[in-house]
Amino acid sequence: MSPATPTPLPRLRTAFVSDVHLGFRGCQAEYLLDFLKHLDAEHLVLVGDIVDLWSLKRSVYWPVSHQEVLRAILKLARSGTKVTYVPGNHDEGFRELCGAEVAGITIRRDFIHVAADGRRYLVLHGDDFDNAVKFSGLLKHFGERIYDVLLWAGRGVQAVRRRFGFGHWSLASWIKYQVPDARLYIERFEHAAAHAAARHGLDGVICGHIHRPGIRMVDGIRYCNDGDWVEHCSALVEDRNGRLSLLRWTERADVLGVAEPAVAPRPAFESAA
Repeated sequence: MSPATPTPLPRLRTAFVSDVHLGFRGCQAEYLLDFLKHLDAEHLVLVGDIVDLWSLKRSVYWPVSHQEVLRAILKLARSGTKVTYVPGNHDEGFRELCGAEVAGITIRRDFIHVAADGRRYLVLHGDDFDNAVKFSGLLKHFGERIYDVLLWAGRGVQAVRRRFGFGHWSLASWIKYQVPDARLYIERFEHAAAHAAARHGLDGVICGHIHRPGIRMVDGIRYCNDGDWVEHCSALVEDRNGRLSLLRWTERADVLGVAEPAVAPRPAFESAA
């Protein structure tokens, strides 16, 4: 897998990345590494599940590309990019370090991001909402097992697609969106996240966790999910005007969604497609 070089990114104010799952065989580290090499941002926010400690406990898998992603993040921190790390459930062991700074990276349980347009967003991984999304433990366990199987099968599908010159496509993602219970789970999660932001009197919420990128209004709250680097290879970015764009970064860069700032100035971010 060798990502093509997309149109260079402009100077960004903030980039949000989550659900990388380094140490997991389904991680698309090469695409993320290419994104980080092109990234020029004042602030990089790692919104949880960066390292998959759950997977590493089952079996050790740590290829060179996964190590290179960590090196790229540390290089950004050393070169002046502010880096904030919000651990998720798969890397919850690092939550013990919340409030500390390690290798130039600030670790937080959650925080409020004030965008350039003045809007305030609750930033957290999103596993906090699992209790509000009521599904049985058996169903959850069954779903996780099926998900692992689909990711395994998807790697074979990807190999065939690359052989014939086709771009990135996720079998797990496609099937997941066909299942009514999965769609209901996503809907409940989005409402729980929006309600959390509303309770704090905020304008929006930025999270990950469910591997479903999106920007939309939910109950009057701007809901932003930056997606993942297992199925979608996506990131949420903010330009200097506060405009939020959702990018997919594979063989080329695509803009999946845009949220305009409160007062729309001259656009500072153009589609990288």
